[in-house]
Amino acid sequence: MSEVKKRIPGQRESSLCPCKSELNYGICCQPFHHGKAKPETALQLMRSRYSAYFFRKVDYLVETTHPDTRSPNLKKELEETIHQVNWSFLTIVSVSRGGKDDKTGKVEFIAEYFQGGEPFELHETSRFKRHKGAWKYLDGKS
Repeated sequence: MSEVKKRIPGQRESSLCPCKSELNYGICCQPFHHGKAKPETALQLMRSRYSAYFFRKVDYLVETTHPDTRSPNLKKELEETIHQVNWSFLTIVSVSRGGKDDKTGKVEFIAEYFQGGEPFELHETSRFKRHKGAWKYLDGKS
């Protein structure tokens, strides 16, 4: 294995998380992505899903989508499109419910990205709902 490939995971772990929490990725979203922890709030899930898009973690995105709204082709659709977008910045606008004791929650955010070299913004209010105790992404309105 090349020296660069050995270094990248360690550098990623100690770098600031792309979700803009101001925490290192290794203690922020990485434990969720590696199945070592589950988000306790809708906001944590939303941030971890943004980071999953950033790092192109298709399986995590599929797993954290609520079964009631998960397309049977979601994994294939993500695999075909996930490399077309480069996510660059996340701003949380507002959070409604979605706490440790809630069953539903909403997170409004603006995600900046590049596609084909052009800058874009996604302004969305995402809805989250627990499924078997775990937070899942239900749907979003742009």
